[in-house]
Amino acid sequence: MNRPRLVGIGLVVISAISFGSGGLFARPAYAAGIDWLTLMAWRFLLAGSLAWLVLLVSPSRRRGLRRMPRRMVLTSIGLGIYYLSNTATYFAGITTTPLSLAALIVYVYPPIVAVLALRFGRPLEGHRAWTALGIAVLGVVLAVGGISASEMPPIGGLLLVIASPLLYSVWIIMAARHSGETSDGVGSEAEGASNASAVGAVMLSTTGVAYWVICLALGHPVLPSAIPPAAWPGVLGVGVVAGWIAVQAFYAGAQRVGAAQASLLSTVEPLWTIVAAGVLLGERLGPIQLVGGMLILVGVVLSQTGRAGEPKELPQPILRLGEE
Repeated sequence: MNRPRLVGIGLVVISAISFGSGGLFARPAYAAGIDWLTLMAWRFLLAGSLAWLVLLVSPSRRRGLRRMPRRMVLTSIGLGIYYLSNTATYFAGITTTPLSLAALIVYVYPPIVAVLALRFGRPLEGHRAWTALGIAVLGVVLAVGGISASEMPPIGGLLLVIASPLLYSVWIIMAARHSGETSDGVGSEAEGASNASAVGAVMLSTTGVAYWVICLALGHPVLPSAIPPAAWPGVLGVGVVAGWIAVQAFYAGAQRVGAAQASLLSTVEPLWTIVAAGVLLGERLGPIQLVGGMLILVGVVLSQTGRAGEPKELPQPILRLGEE
């Protein structure tokens, strides 16, 4: 396995862990007295600010930003606006839907992305990758199992969580196409590949501006004085970890391995969430959940191990993290 692909795998795993921590940070923030709309406004204000800070302190990243074509800038803005749909449905949904159930529902998106990639991106290649996807999805189902039937959440929250992976799948494919991905190669192999840092900064700040406009237009309590002190640790965690790190790492990782492979690798997210909940919240993992976690890992490892006779090296990508 070549180094750029290994870096891409690592970035996607980091992204999955970061996204999987979002609900863990959000719950204490909700309990401290803020709602999902305020949380999202601050999530993307923090994430966008950090993205621009990292971008502007690097000469190579600044050059990449200056060289972005107008069409790429406008598309990045559009992706940022569209990203509201996924984040709003998920974080509004988990105010009333258990995190374990939300994780089960959200992780229908890897097979959706795999199917969409058959037409719009680089598809999973060979029986091994599709088998790995099936194993990982089965692992997700088992890992988040054990939900009590008597704890059915309100239908409104449930429908919001169901909508989230559908909207997210479309965003992933659009972002992959924006990065240069085609049926023949991933985005980093494309001529004139987009700069991950610059695109991420534009997308995150656009989402943040949109949330703040909505809050201010509605007279929603969003200013610092409206945030209870006890909510700030959760707000910072959602903004830095589940916002800046998660989105930037996923975009840069998917640019190296492709949207379908990135979605498959992201199935480690619910495993991380369940383990973290066990450590931080004292929740116990049952035998079926442990089996599910093992299947997730088997699926991820299987998807990244080549068969005899397969090429061991991919073309050297144009883009490395932090470069044009």
